[in-house]
Amino acid sequence: MNKIQVLDCTLRDGGYCNNWKFGFENIKKITKGLVDADIEIIECGFITDKVSYDPNCSRFNAISQLSGILPQNKNGRVFVVMINYGEYDIDQLPICDGSSIVGIRVAFHKKDLNEALILCKQIKEKGYMVFVQAMVSLSYSDNEFLSLIQRVNQLEPYAFYIVDSFGMMKGKDLTRLFYVVEHNLKESIWIGFHSHNNMQLAYSNAQTLVGIQTCRNLIIDSSIYGMGRGAGNLNTELFVEYLNDNGFKKYELKPLLSIIDEVLTQFHNKNYWGYSLPNYLSAKHNIHPNYAMYLDSKKTLTAECMDEIFSMIEKEKRVSFDKGYIESLYQEYMDSGTAIEDRLDQFKKLVCQKEVIIIAPGKSSLCEADKILQLYQEKKPVVISINFEYGYVCTDYIFVSNLRRYHELPENLHEKCIVTSNIPTMDVFIKYRYSELTNKYETVSDNAGMMLIKFLIKMKVGKIYLAGIDGYSIDAESNYADSEMSFYVKKVYFETMNSGMNYVLNEYAKHIPIEFLTEPKYINIAKETSN
Repeated sequence: MNKIQVLDCTLRDGGYCNNWKFGFENIKKITKGLVDADIEIIECGFITDKVSYDPNCSRFNAISQLSGILPQNKNGRVFVVMINYGEYDIDQLPICDGSSIVGIRVAFHKKDLNEALILCKQIKEKGYMVFVQAMVSLSYSDNEFLSLIQRVNQLEPYAFYIVDSFGMMKGKDLTRLFYVVEHNLKESIWIGFHSHNNMQLAYSNAQTLVGIQTCRNLIIDSSIYGMGRGAGNLNTELFVEYLNDNGFKKYELKPLLSIIDEVLTQFHNKNYWGYSLPNYLSAKHNIHPNYAMYLDSKKTLTAECMDEIFSMIEKEKRVSFDKGYIESLYQEYMDSGTAIEDRLDQFKKLVCQKEVIIIAPGKSSLCEADKILQLYQEKKPVVISINFEYGYVCTDYIFVSNLRRYHELPENLHEKCIVTSNIPTMDVFIKYRYSELTNKYETVSDNAGMMLIKFLIKMKVGKIYLAGIDGYSIDAESNYADSEMSFYVKKVYFETMNSGMNYVLNEYAKHIPIEFLTEPKYINIAKETSN
């Protein structure tokens, strides 16, 4: 029977979920718990020149910094770290003396293969166990993969990995690659498998691999609670239980469950990882998962729209995340529709120099409805709601820039909708060019409220009253009058949205009188900028 080892990468891959800020005591608790669970190989994080040392973080810039987190009784366990090629000066790596980290995993993209293998050789010469992690294994042709294996044979590292970087590998893909490796890799080199869970196949693929009749030694990567970027990784606790049940090993589960309960649940509650439709779509298109995270954070796209944007990504751009590139594709996609402006002059005459109430679906539109009703009765302004039909006063128009929100509106309201050109419909009052209403502040560049204000400035309205534009709380359910409109993103994203809205509102207030009718909680307009 083949020998199987588990490599837990919670402190490294899991760090994408909390910026590697586990806390010093939690890092020690995780390493000790993994030792107590009898996990053979424990990855403690990254070693990199890109960060300053923080004892609460599992990214380090010197091997010596790891001594404080390793348990005194290592119980024969192997402790390793990862280097992303190009992120660490190998001259700073000391000779391995066996007292701390004894293994280094080197992750690299295909374009960096030659230089990365030289780096691996240098690390091996310093006495470390070397794990060769050629990312996105399916991006190699058969000939390229065979050539890589031949070069790895010359290097003779401790392990060579099949890497499912984007979580898109099916069982047939894994077995095909495994047999290529098994038949061509030196027998002394362990075969590793690192997976992601975008298609929920990490667990079944790991079972498939350990079930293959082979004499080769295997390493299976996993993380406790599946903690990892986006859809996460193979769950350590699930996989070791499978190995226990099937007679492969005898691991201790209780230390892993304690880590979940005492440490990881708090991070999961703050920043969810696990299966999601965007992560599935990124795997389907074999692209970097950060593209999915980026587009999903926009909260403007349906799954179909996201799928179409992914199909636009050029092959050479799929492996590495390029923020500027995906933003340009997003803008191109959103601006691709046709404008319908036949009634634009009619609308301009109706609102020119008039007072307008903008009613957004923020909580204050419900809690302070009496203020809105009073102004409506006194001034008879034009009323435009954003993405919903307001129920306390008669809405003249509904502004929609978000396809999801448009689909939620009853069809009988479409005829009074002012929409942006990314909405694929003809049955509306006005359809205005999307790109003409965006602003330069990234997190709110196409925020519906900011787009509507810019539109009304173009229409030369006299004054704008804002209701229900409150800014964003980290408690997502407190942001909307209707809790079903809530969406969930990282705390830092809400903070940047608030600062973005502040900036844009104050810029627009230089061109037109803008006044908050309901009390905003997280944004404001400086008095000196409001006309």
